[in-house]
Amino acid sequence: QLTMSLNSSTLLNEENSQGPKRNTECLDSLELQTPSSFQDNPLQQLQLASQEVLEKAKKSGRSKCPRCSSSRMFYCYTCFVPVETVPTKEIPTVKLPLKIDIIKHPNETDGKSTAVHAKLLAPDDVTIYKYPCIPEYEEKRHEIALIFPGPNSISVKDIAFHLQKYTKKGVYDNDDDCSREPFLKQAKIEPKEEKNLNECISSNRSEDTRLKKIIFIDSTWNQTNKIITDERLQGLLQIELKTRKTCFWRHQKGKPDTYLSTIEAIYYFLVDYHQEILKEKYKGQYDNLLFFFSFMYTLIKNAKCCAGKE
Repeated sequence: QLTMSLNSSTLLNEENSQGPKRNTECLDSLELQTPSSFQDNPLQQLQLASQEVLEKAKKSGRSKCPRCSSSRMFYCYTCFVPVETVPTKEIPTVKLPLKIDIIKHPNETDGKSTAVHAKLLAPDDVTIYKYPCIPEYEEKRHEIALIFPGPNSISVKDIAFHLQKYTKKGVYDNDDDCSREPFLKQAKIEPKEEKNLNECISSNRSEDTRLKKIIFIDSTWNQTNKIITDERLQGLLQIELKTRKTCFWRHQKGKPDTYLSTIEAIYYFLVDYHQEILKEKYKGQYDNLLFFFSFMYTLIKNAKCCAGKE
C-alpha cells in the first residue's frame, strides 16, 4: 500500500469518551495491524523540532479548528491547519527541493490520511487534490514523475536518465543565446568560448531533464486502481521505493511491509532524491516531515505497552 493513515483523535480520546475498557479493546485491535518493525523505534534518530507543543495539546484534549470550528486533535484534516492549542509558529516548516501533488481517493477517510502532514509541514510545496479533480499533466511529462510500484517502475537514482525520453524536443533550444542554434551551425569560436558553450548546452540539457514535481496517490492499496488507470496519469515516469519498510500502525494485512504510508513515502523519496540526484549529503533537512508521524508512533507504542501491563 502506498498510502495508509492514522486517526489520532479517535485513539487519543478513547479513554476519555468510552472508558478504560473500550481503550483496551482499541489497543488490542491495533496489535493485529502492527508490523514487526513496531517492536523497535527506527524513528528515534530523526532530527526533529521540539514536540512539546504536541505533548501539551495531547493533555488538553481536542480543540477547535480556527477555520471551521470543528473539534480536532492536533490539526484539522479538512482545513489543513493546526488547531487552536497548537500554535502555527511552534510547528516546523520544511522547504522541499520540488513540488508535490497528492491525489487523494474520494473514499479515503480524511481523518485517517497522513497526507495532511505533508501539507501542514511543507505548505508552500504540497498540494492535495481529491480525485477525480486533478490537473492535466500531459504538457509537463518531461518534468513529472509518479510514485507507484509496477513492472515499469524505476529507482530514484535512474530518474535523470529516464526523464530524457520525455523531453519535448531533441534540440535544447530556449531563449539563451548559446543554445539558439545547433552547435555545428554557429560561427567559429575560440577554445575558451567553446568550453563556455558546451557548459551552457550541458546546463540546458540538465534543466530539461530535471524533475520538478512528484505525484503521490493517497488511498488504500485496493482503491488505487481507479486512480492509477486514469488517462491523465498515463505515460508518466513511475518510481518505486523498494528498500524502505513501513512503521505505520495501520499496515494492511497481507501487503508487503515495503508499502509505505503517504508521509513515509514522501519522506523517504526526498531523502533518496537528495542523495542520489542532488548528490548532497543528507543532514536531516526533511526529517520534520515526520514531526506528527513520529509523535503518533511513540504515543501508540507507549499506549500498547501500558495496555499489555493491565
